[in-house]
Amino acid sequence: MSTSRTIGVALLGLGNVGGGVVKLLAENAEAIEARLGARIEVRAIAVRDPDKANRVVDVDKKLLSTDVDSVIARDDIDLVCELIGGTTEAKRVVLAAISHGKQIVTANKALLAEHGAEVFGAAEAAGVDVYYEAAVCGGVPIIRVLREGLASDRVEALWGIVNGTSNYILSTMTETHGEFAAILADAQRLGYAEADPTLDIGGGDAAHKLAILASLCFGTTVDVSQIPTFGIDSVAPIDLTYAEKFGYVIKPLVIARDHGEAIEARVHPALVPANWLLADVNGAKNAVYVQSYALGPSMYYGAGAGMLPTAMSVVSDIIEIGRNIYARRAGGARPQRPRPVAQRPLLPMADIRSKYYLRFGVVDQPGVLGQLMTVLGAHHVSIEQVVQDTKSKDPVHVVVLTHEAREGDVKQALYVIDKLNVVKGPAQILRIAG
Repeated sequence: MSTSRTIGVALLGLGNVGGGVVKLLAENAEAIEARLGARIEVRAIAVRDPDKANRVVDVDKKLLSTDVDSVIARDDIDLVCELIGGTTEAKRVVLAAISHGKQIVTANKALLAEHGAEVFGAAEAAGVDVYYEAAVCGGVPIIRVLREGLASDRVEALWGIVNGTSNYILSTMTETHGEFAAILADAQRLGYAEADPTLDIGGGDAAHKLAILASLCFGTTVDVSQIPTFGIDSVAPIDLTYAEKFGYVIKPLVIARDHGEAIEARVHPALVPANWLLADVNGAKNAVYVQSYALGPSMYYGAGAGMLPTAMSVVSDIIEIGRNIYARRAGGARPQRPRPVAQRPLLPMADIRSKYYLRFGVVDQPGVLGQLMTVLGAHHVSIEQVVQDTKSKDPVHVVVLTHEAREGDVKQALYVIDKLNVVKGPAQILRIAG
C-alpha cells in the first residue's frame, strides 16, 4: 500500500528507546502504513551530542539537531516524541511543543507523576493529545487497558510489580539466597540496575508509576510526594526463607485501593501468597493485577523495560495519535482525555489495614515470647502464627504473622517492643498482600 498522507515526527532524544523507535518505524513501515493509512516519517531528531547519535541505531545525520526549540517549532512536525527523561528540561520542551500545537508522545513517568496536571491542562487548552503508554510497564499496554479496555468497568483495587530492577533483585535473592548488596552489584553489571539505583531500589520509580495508574483507575489526581514509599534494601535473605516456609514470596509491590472518600496508594516489598499469579512474575518482568467490579480479576504481564518493548508502546501511541489527526481533519471530534471525577485524599499510612510479617531478634531466655505477645495484644494486634527459631543464636529469631491490623497500631507496638531489654535491634516489618 502507498499513500501520500504522512505524519511528521520529531524525536527528542536518541538513547535506547529513541533508537528502538527509529528501528521499529523503519522495519515495520509497510505494516504501520497499512494500519494507519499514512506514513510516519521521522523528520528531526534533537540530541545533545551528534557524534554519539549512532550508538544505538544508524540515522541520517541530516536529521540531527542540537537546537531542540527550533525542532519543535518546525511547521512540518505534527508530533513530538519526548524521550529525554527527567522533569526540568522535559517539562519545558513538552509545554513549548504544546504551545506550538504539536501532539505529544512521552515515556516520562516522572514528568507526568509530578507535573501531569500542568501538562494535561496545557494540552487540553491547546486541543492536542498527550499519550504515554510507555511511561508505565514498558511494553505492557496497561495504560490503554485502564483508559479504554476497562472504561465501562469500575476498578476497585490493583496490585503491581512495576519496577524490573527491584523484581530482578528480589527474584534472584529468592533463588540464590544471596545478600542484597551482592545481587545489586550483579544487576548493575548486567545492565538491570543504574549506577545510582536509588530510584529503583528505594521505590521512587514505582511511586511515579503508581501515581499515574491510581489517577487513571480512580478518576482523581494523586500527589506522588504523598504516596508512602518503602524500598527493598531492608529485605534480608532470612526474610525470604521464612516467607517461603509460611507459603509466601516477597515481591516489590505497588498497591492501590478505592475506599470511597479516600484512595489507598502505597509502595513497598510485601509477602505475596505463593499461589497468586504475581508470585510467578520473576526476573525483570512487570505485571499489574487488577480487581474490577464487572470483569473481576485480570492480570497484564510482560517486559517492563528494554529498547524494543518500550519503543513498541511509543510507536503504538504515535499510530493512535495519527488516527486522531486524520479523524479530526475529516471532521471528527478530538477524543477527550479522562478528567478527574473528584479530588480525593490519600488514606494515611497509619490507617491502612493489612496482615503483617514481623521478625524480632531477641535474647535466649524464658518469658521473652510472652513479653512480645503482651505488647502486641495491648495494641490490638492479633497473632495468626508465631515461630521461634531455636537454631538461630545471638540473637534468637522470633517471627510473627498477624491477622489484619491497623498500621498505626502495629507501629506503636513495635516502638514499645524495640525498647525492651530483651530485644536486640529494631524489628523487621513487612506487609502481607491479600
